[in-house]
Amino acid sequence: MNPKVDKFISKATKWKEEMELLRTIALDSTLTEDFKWGQPCYTHQNNNVVLIHGFKEYCALLFFKGALLKDKHQLLIRQTENVQSSRQIRFTDIKEITSNTLILKAYIKEALDIEKAGLKVVLKTIEEYTVPEEFQIKLNENSSLNKAFKALTPGRQRGYLFYFSQPKQLKTRELRIEKSIPQIMNGKGLND
Repeated sequence: MNPKVDKFISKATKWKEEMELLRTIALDSTLTEDFKWGQPCYTHQNNNVVLIHGFKEYCALLFFKGALLKDKHQLLIRQTENVQSSRQIRFTDIKEITSNTLILKAYIKEALDIEKAGLKVVLKTIEEYTVPEEFQIKLNENSSLNKAFKALTPGRQRGYLFYFSQPKQLKTRELRIEKSIPQIMNGKGLND
């Protein structure tokens, strides 16, 4: 048991009882308890397997490679359409956890087996994402910008493409692109 997790749960004002039970379930496996991103995290040989986290309307057990789980009970939720690997099981009260304890242990065991086997989620390549037309024009017109964008990590490239694609209005998309060009040229991500 990690003392940082003890402290985190003891100070919790919401989902305290649920997190304590999820912690007990996670610790019943051979996973190591850690504390990452301000949340209880359970690892195997320093690789993240499952995370407990609370939100306003629910608490959740997040499986880092949840896309690889069989999900026989149809419990896993993909947080957004852009999430490729992780999946959550959400809870709104302790009874949901209590009644699914054996199922949760089975999901954790399967996630651990996936990690031990070294399986990886095949992520979409950056070439599979749609480049907004306004940004593609800028890339075609400015070879330095094109080179700088291609030099960014795939995650940073995806971040920009999502950011540029979100607005419905052309003017807003163009404004976002213009404001981001200096960041891209400096090799920085959207939030760096």
